[in-house]
Amino acid sequence: MPDTPLPLGTLSLDAAGDLPLYRQLYDGLRAAILDGRLRPGARLPSSRALATDLAVGRNTVVSAYEQLTAEGYLDSHIGAGTRVANLLPDRLTGPGDRPPPRPQAGTARPEKRPLSRRGEAMQGVRRAPAAYRRGVTRPFQHGLPDIEDFPALLWSRLLAKHSRDPRHDPFGYEVDKGHEGLRQAIADYAAADRGVVCAPEQVIVTAGAQAALDLAVRMLIDPGDTVWMEEPGYLGARGALISAGADIRPVEVDANGMDVETAMSTLPPPRLAYVTASHQFPMGATLSLPRRLALIEHAAQSGGYILEDDYDSEFRFAGRPIASLQGLDRGGAVIYMGTLAKTLFPAIRIGYLIVPPDLAEPFSVAIRLTGHIPSVSVQAALADFIGEGHFGAHVRRMRQVYARRRAIQLEELDTTLAPWLRAAPGEGGLQLAALLPPGADDARAAAAARQAGVHVTALSFYRLTPGGEPGFHMGYAGVPDDALRKGAKTLAAVLEKEKITGF
Repeated sequence: MPDTPLPLGTLSLDAAGDLPLYRQLYDGLRAAILDGRLRPGARLPSSRALATDLAVGRNTVVSAYEQLTAEGYLDSHIGAGTRVANLLPDRLTGPGDRPPPRPQAGTARPEKRPLSRRGEAMQGVRRAPAAYRRGVTRPFQHGLPDIEDFPALLWSRLLAKHSRDPRHDPFGYEVDKGHEGLRQAIADYAAADRGVVCAPEQVIVTAGAQAALDLAVRMLIDPGDTVWMEEPGYLGARGALISAGADIRPVEVDANGMDVETAMSTLPPPRLAYVTASHQFPMGATLSLPRRLALIEHAAQSGGYILEDDYDSEFRFAGRPIASLQGLDRGGAVIYMGTLAKTLFPAIRIGYLIVPPDLAEPFSVAIRLTGHIPSVSVQAALADFIGEGHFGAHVRRMRQVYARRRAIQLEELDTTLAPWLRAAPGEGGLQLAALLPPGADDARAAAAARQAGVHVTALSFYRLTPGGEPGFHMGYAGVPDDALRKGAKTLAAVLEKEKITGF
């Protein structure tokens, strides 16, 4: 039986593409099999002949054939060649990811299948523009610590230590609140550095800060529940709340943080209040003590909760560290949330919640169902990293680096960028807010800056409602000193070209 002519016109291989050539060939052949262009029993060309036709190495064809054979799409027998299998795996297991059949001429295409209401809400959530790519540092990109100074060799040794013996816990299922040693280390650190009052049993380790947000919102919010949220505020929190169907009530932020007094007098009591009390995102303000106490008292009276996102409080460069809201709470209203991504490196994907004692077991059960549990070997390595003092030493080193870079950025705002920008109040963190003159179009200016290679985000981008002071959210932690200075000159040229009116 002669070989079946292959649809070479549809086998488009791109040597410069992101996928390896064998994977491109695999995808093309599989699609041809599933949509009927290659029928069951059809004999394929030999690997040598197809490699010649496609002008690729024979190993490329062999790898694709072997993968398709292993998955049941092809049958290969010595002396009989390679054929399309008579019984395809997708027809045994259901449609899976099979490409849809091509519509016949004159027939209408089927309507797009709808997402759930939650899925549609998540799809519509505003997302920040991409801030960075591997190997590319853009001036003022935010949300990224200095990864170059992380002790990677030490970390790799700790990780290897917990990845050698399959008899140990990291090789099994972790279905509780997190690695016991890490929960103890987090509880000790939070108590000593942030004034958090807790036991290790109250710590829930999650696969990053967004997983912690999602878990808290799932457990506390029903559709239609009122939530107070800072305005402007963190997009990740807003996305979790929108997807849960929360009734978000924006509360304006000033130099003392969320305006709790106005919210109490004008808004219905919230089921949940989301605050970044130590370093407001993105404006940088610290929630004042009177407002902290008022918010806690209001939650106690109304029976609501407070979600305190303490995302980068390790880095404060003036004044005394501000203790957590959770440490002031005596009624079990505050859920404390932290992350290691800003302190160590983003890919570690470990965050945590510290919940009131009566919520520890419900949250423990819920995290088993959501799958928000990070790798146990990473948790164990991190427990050693903290317990052996490496975490504290790293934070102390980075405070010096970030304090220097913050000083450079403030100097550039006071000199190179002084005609157009003023630093907003704030004494810590990995980034700061800078204000443009009233009436400036910060979204247009930020887009022009990104075109020039400078990454700033418009403050208006973080708002749920129109208004507010225009300006930029500007990072410095992960940006080298010289890039901060060069970026300021580039941004000044952009603002001058955009004809932003000076102060």
